[in-house]
Amino acid sequence: MSMTDPIADLLTRIRNAISTGKKSVKVPYSNLKKNVLRVLKEQGYILDYVPEMEGRKGVLRVELKYGPDGELVLQKIQRVSRPGRRVYKGADEVPSVLDGLGISVLSTSRGVLSNIEAKKLRVGGEVLCEVW
Repeated sequence: MSMTDPIADLLTRIRNAISTGKKSVKVPYSNLKKNVLRVLKEQGYILDYVPEMEGRKGVLRVELKYGPDGELVLQKIQRVSRPGRRVYKGADEVPSVLDGLGISVLSTSRGVLSNIEAKKLRVGGEVLCEVW
């Protein structure tokens, strides 16, 4: 069965794992997913991600992050640009999420970046998701 939106699948798996209190979740491997997870790790929303082989298929094991008393670090994660409605922003229009409390993840000509990095590099691109 082919998947029409692998990024939405990644975000949904993370959202479902957090809602059930799991420590990790496995998602099918792709370079785009790996780069989105890299940005989430750099910004402190997940602990780590590890590429693994499961039989003949590659998977990414995502280690989820919780606070010292088990509170959620990642409150909300949602898809912005979808296959049916792509959302692009120029370098001057890169969105700020909750006045800087959250981040948006963009696919740019310089790779997958957070909105903070995109503003520093003055590049725009496709807004993949928002996290807070």
